[in-house]
Amino acid sequence: MRGRFITFEGGEGVGKTTQIQRIFDRLAAGGRRAVTTREPGGTARAEQLRSILLDRADERMPPSCELLLMFAARATHLENLIKPSLESGAWVLCDRFTDATYAYQGGGRGLATCDIDALAGIVHPDLQPDLTILLDAPVETGLGRARDRNGQDGPDRFESERLEFFQRVRAAYLARADAEPERFLVVDATRSPDAVEAAILDGIRRRLPEPG
Repeated sequence: MRGRFITFEGGEGVGKTTQIQRIFDRLAAGGRRAVTTREPGGTARAEQLRSILLDRADERMPPSCELLLMFAARATHLENLIKPSLESGAWVLCDRFTDATYAYQGGGRGLATCDIDALAGIVHPDLQPDLTILLDAPVETGLGRARDRNGQDGPDRFESERLEFFQRVRAAYLARADAEPERFLVVDATRSPDAVEAAILDGIRRRLPEPG
């Protein structure tokens, strides 16, 4: 039986990493085989592309270059980790996927949705997440958490963007959730980690029921 593909989306500092690990632990405790991964990244080559994307180099990265690198990383991630894991029956818990591209490169950078659609059609024409968990919080709240998390390392290239950029990202995420309510589960990420976990688990049980 094919595994389930669950993606976790949201802006900076909403707690995706924490919740992915919590849900992974719950699945493992229940005897369910699961894999955690992230985008951009997830495989050796995709992680190299991630480093390029996040690097605050002096040379400006055009939005079109950013978009193409995102899908280049996604292509190798899908073929070498996500698809084989799903085919083996494992559940895949992924920190961001193509919805993030619509939010960050589409909403944030202003790139045309039709261009993102075209690349998605090339890279994963017949694969969509079974469930997308959108962890939502006010932008100021998430950025404050991200600053506390980064400490002396400082922000990466995306985290260095202005407040207005992240407001557009959040608006794009919420618009996608409104357009696809059957796939998205929107969770208030300002609540405690335990409350957020409980809401996610309840959503998984309701949206992805299994025999028995």
